[in-house]
Amino acid sequence: MKKAVSLILAFVFAFAITSVTLAVEEKAMPAEKPKIKQVTGDVKAVDMKAKTITVSKMVKGKAEETVVIVDDKTKIMKDKEQKTLADVKVGDKVTIKYTEVEGKNIAKSVAIKPAEKK
Repeated sequence: MKKAVSLILAFVFAFAITSVTLAVEEKAMPAEKPKIKQVTGDVKAVDMKAKTITVSKMVKGKAEETVVIVDDKTKIMKDKEQKTLADVKVGDKVTIKYTEVEGKNIAKSVAIKPAEKK
């Protein structure tokens, strides 16, 4: 009888140690950071209401458009001056760094270059 109780207690102790170890390992793994993507192209549209910028770039002879949402954390710069979404104009060349969150492209930074004169 004592052997059976000892054996059961040994199994319970081993299970408890294993459970705690697994819980600690799960907690230690940090959440995956969203990857920062970049798009460089010409501004095709700016929607002040929806706070979006549509950028068009040529990929293998085809125009590819990317729509990016601008929020309060987005840093918009022209040269070394801080700008706002109102300063982004159709035809400007921009480089936008963004992350994809829940299927939406959220801009981290927007660098504006004036449109080239043709």
